[in-house]
Amino acid sequence: MSGGVERGTVADAIVDRLAKWGVERLYGYSGDGNNPLLGALGRATAAPRFVQARHEESAAFMAVGDAKYTGGVGVVTSTQGPGAIHLLNGLYDAKLDSVPVVALVAQQHRSVLGSDYQQEVDLQTLFHDVAAPFVQLVSSPEQIYLALDRAFRSALARKQPTVVILPHDVQDAPAPELGQEHGHVVTAPLAARGVPRPLSEDLDAAVDVLAAGERIAILAGRGVAHARAEVQRLADHLGAALTTSLLGKPYVDERLPLSAGTMGHLGTDASAYAMEHCDTLLIVGSNDPWTEFYPAPGQARAVQIDIDPAVIANRYPVEVGLVGDARDTLEALLARLDARGATPWRKSVERSVQEWRDTARLRSEVAAPPLNPELMVREFGARLAPEVRLASDVGSCVYHYARQIRLPGSLQAHLSSTLASMGCGVPYGIAAKESDSERPVAVLAGDGAMQMLGNAELITVAQRWSTWVNPQFVVLVLQNRDLAEVSWEQREMGAQPRFVPSQRLPEFGYAEYAKLLGLHGIRVDAAEQLPAALDEAFTAERPVVVEAIVSQHVPLLPPFPGARQKLSPMREGLHAEGERGEEALRLLEAYERIAARSGE
Repeated sequence: MSGGVERGTVADAIVDRLAKWGVERLYGYSGDGNNPLLGALGRATAAPRFVQARHEESAAFMAVGDAKYTGGVGVVTSTQGPGAIHLLNGLYDAKLDSVPVVALVAQQHRSVLGSDYQQEVDLQTLFHDVAAPFVQLVSSPEQIYLALDRAFRSALARKQPTVVILPHDVQDAPAPELGQEHGHVVTAPLAARGVPRPLSEDLDAAVDVLAAGERIAILAGRGVAHARAEVQRLADHLGAALTTSLLGKPYVDERLPLSAGTMGHLGTDASAYAMEHCDTLLIVGSNDPWTEFYPAPGQARAVQIDIDPAVIANRYPVEVGLVGDARDTLEALLARLDARGATPWRKSVERSVQEWRDTARLRSEVAAPPLNPELMVREFGARLAPEVRLASDVGSCVYHYARQIRLPGSLQAHLSSTLASMGCGVPYGIAAKESDSERPVAVLAGDGAMQMLGNAELITVAQRWSTWVNPQFVVLVLQNRDLAEVSWEQREMGAQPRFVPSQRLPEFGYAEYAKLLGLHGIRVDAAEQLPAALDEAFTAERPVVVEAIVSQHVPLLPPFPGARQKLSPMREGLHAEGERGEEALRLLEAYERIAARSGE
């Protein structure tokens, strides 16, 4: 038989093909639609391991997390109808963060399509936007190999999600035997790789721009994942400020004197200084959407390096575009550019970086009863060993992740960045553990995200942790009973008071809930408890939930000096809250005094 398996059904052929593509894990949830596929998983001698989530949305997040932590393709499966619809959020996370994911989605029998059958949804239309590179209904058994092979190749080549739709009766049909005949396409489970290089004349033009610049800033995104040393060498070579996108944060050693931290609304004062004062900008592997935090148009000449030509000049008026692999392109620039010594710009950047680090520390030390979340996250981050895999959820915790955790450039850390979807943290953490259970995992989340998806997926942690080689799985939950990021956005964007009915969250005992699940739970509500609580968490012999009772009043400010323009509407919104706003006003003034201390 050519391309097939010796016996069995199309579902067996799918499992065989997944194994040939090197798929080790399949995340998902069962239903009548994908039962044939799951049955084939159960009877195969060599098959991906099935990881059952509590919800298809979580399963999709797990597939995205798996791809982010491993650098491979994440694979997820669901039944038709509601199961398929639930996948969308995770698949959009993959699309917006440029991550390869293949979704194997069941569909009703071909004979009933178009009849408004139970759970019948037009899946090709449903997935058209999110899986635009490749979404295909398998309408005959003979189509299965080419559909799977093209889905994987497309996902890998374009770094995007793809969808293969599998009608129930096709899965149950006999596995095909393909030959060389009209209407049959025989393919192979192979994805070719190559390294694009920029044109020599474009390199010369980029060198001219960079050599002429006196105040250079670098914005590094996830494209520097395999060029960490090179981007740091170039920053040192040119005395350039090294800023990152949120996706680029894990790939730069944030302890370096020129490392100005994350750029954007939740970024650092040092990154804002670099962007506001540079005369030259080098963008490397980034498509960061925070355009209002880039240099003003006309302020800086810009060069951009990206493997995808469509991304170049997408966010900023770039003068020179270099289409190529980041590592090779940076090495070519290093060979062509003269090193600079202790320039005035280098000194000013290093001073700005140190001032920001002092500011971050002082903010964490501000009394914010019962507990300042910035202090909690700072101490949490200080205990992360280099081999830890960190997952951050979305919300106010991301501000603290970006500002209070200085990553060494080698620690794997991921989150839903461009989609910014709450609920990703625990699913990402599970994927980090399932893909390498020897490595410890840490998860940072707020109570909103935990109540959305995190609590349910702690059940998955309880179900699976006994299979992990290393059981260390630490979840830090910042409980402030508020959707704090939106509360501060209401004040900042519209000078409006916090709308309590939409923002207040119910109290929930996360530590006690963890204990009910057979996990370990620790509750912290005072600064003096932190050292012992975190030491206990990071030495626990089973997964642990640290429930930190933190203040909801700690300001979520954009970087200074731009933050000064936001203080007036924030105060207006807080004054409108009456007594409820008094504590937040006190903390706002404390943060403003800290900023004034550093001269911002």
